Amino acid sequence: MNKQVVSTDKAPAAVGPYSQAIKTGNLMFLSGQVPIDPATGKLVEGDAATQAAQSCKNVLAILESQGLTAENLVKVTVFITDISKFGSVNEVYKQYFTAPCPARSCVEVSALPLGAKVEIEAIAAC
Repeated sequence: MNKQVVSTDKAPAAVGPYSQAIKTGNLMFLSGQVPIDPATGKLVEGDAATQAAQSCKNVLAILESQGLTAENLVKVTVFITDISKFGSVNEVYKQYFTAPCPARSCVEVSALPLGAKVEIEAIAAC
């Protein structure tokens, strides 16, 4: 199996033993992106919508590092700590990922790394 580690300083460095993304074949698997500002290395303060925007920007930065765009996304998973915030997160999400939209799941979880309210992971076709 041929796999390539993807890394860019335009997205936050990994906060654990994982890669920002892995390319294999014609797919790229992006690790979950919590709303860390890559310039400061700190979690973006604010509500779920504000944090979702930063997570989306981080996903796009990883894609762009490989010459890809949101149009290459085939599957996105959104993790959120309060499902009642789904509407506001969805409003932000649709500003970054437009038609034809990737397949998507949204799951409420009890907690996310660093106390984040949102985390977004994705799979892209290369």
